[in-house]
Amino acid sequence: MQYISTRGGTLGQYSDVLLEGLAPNGGLAVPETLPRLSADGLERLRVLTYPQLATEIIGLFATDIPRTDLARLTEGAYGDGKFAAEEIVPLTAVDGMTIVGLSEGPTLAFKDMAMQFLGEALEYVLEKNDRVLNVVGATSGDTGSAAEHALRGLDRVSVFMLSPQGRMSAFQRAQMYSLQDANVHNIAVEGVFDDCQNLVKRLNTDLDFKRAHSLGAVNSINFGRISAQIVYYVWAWLRMTDAVAEPERASFRVSFAVPSGNFGNILSGHYARAMGAPIHELVLATNENNVLDEFFRTGHYRPRGAADTLATSSPSMDVSRASNLERFVFDLLGRDPERTAAAWHELEERDEIDLSAELGRFRSEFGIVSGTSTHADRLATIRDVHDRSGVTIDPHTADGVKVAREHAEAGIPMLVLETAKPAKFADLIEEALGESPEPDAATRALLDAPQRVIAMPDDEQQLRDYISANALG
Repeated sequence: MQYISTRGGTLGQYSDVLLEGLAPNGGLAVPETLPRLSADGLERLRVLTYPQLATEIIGLFATDIPRTDLARLTEGAYGDGKFAAEEIVPLTAVDGMTIVGLSEGPTLAFKDMAMQFLGEALEYVLEKNDRVLNVVGATSGDTGSAAEHALRGLDRVSVFMLSPQGRMSAFQRAQMYSLQDANVHNIAVEGVFDDCQNLVKRLNTDLDFKRAHSLGAVNSINFGRISAQIVYYVWAWLRMTDAVAEPERASFRVSFAVPSGNFGNILSGHYARAMGAPIHELVLATNENNVLDEFFRTGHYRPRGAADTLATSSPSMDVSRASNLERFVFDLLGRDPERTAAAWHELEERDEIDLSAELGRFRSEFGIVSGTSTHADRLATIRDVHDRSGVTIDPHTADGVKVAREHAEAGIPMLVLETAKPAKFADLIEEALGESPEPDAATRALLDAPQRVIAMPDDEQQLRDYISANALG
């Protein structure tokens, strides 16, 4: 399978796009053609374990990696007790919905689902090509810790992770900043997540600097992560239909509610649906930084500046400029790179893209609906779910449940993608329930551990100088 840029040009095969991050023209890597899942093909996947399913789904995209090697990578990612649940992704019925448990990994967040595989795959590709990679990423909370825990200690990878000062929970900061591995560099930037993300984008579009320092990306612009996230949409549908009579399975559709920040998680659902997974609707849930909700309701995409990006109690979604939206717009515009490039040129010129002419297709063709959740909604939802079921959910998952309830339809199961364990947001849980989850010994040790982080202003030159001095070469 070959990959192309959303703004035109070919990029090579799967192993190539794992290492490159942004395309040279600023676009994102997408498959030249999307593979298909037939009804019979889905049935054949039913008996597989999660690592085996990952081999089959990712293998549709990673055609340049021998299947035996890929099976070893997926087993390395999801085996050896790395995930607390034996099934890796458990499904739990909660108050008329189903919670898809994506937070059983080492950092207690859904980002582990893709990042554990990406760590295995990067090491494999770098060894094959005798290369090193300096990963420069931005995080609003969970991506950074998942990336660092997947890549820590690797000889051929160094990680430079930018995070917004004061915009993450104490648990999130501790998971990142307590790492003492020499190949992990935490940089706390004065600003919001979008400032961090913009710095990363500017370095990636400077091709001379990028090549001189072997820069790569592991945030959700990396297609390796997108391909790994498609797996759990297929897994969840398979588990929801295990008890359905075989003749009805192929037509049994479910909906997914997805808390959304950078649009990578729900984009993977969009691809799963386009490939043939029986998904009725994808319900996009935002917090008060509801740029994406506005887009899917009006067709106008208006990213906000740093001053207008709110610090909320679901901080991993405090994003106003969603990088992965470009991949969806590419599909929306008929996979036309010239129209996509023109749309992003319009964004640069006017700070807005007007796609209202396509508005009717968002739901009818792509099955995407959306909604917004507030701090008050999060508190009420956490409290209500706990009272009804005894289950405690984190604030981001609460955003998903709140918006899911608004779009639930009779006869169509609603699955909510869990994003993190509530222990990562103890203060908010205490505000909602009057008591916070009791930290275990490991959590207490984590919060008390020494932290290693560099504070830096929103200054591109300072970042360049730091990377130049510390990058693998």
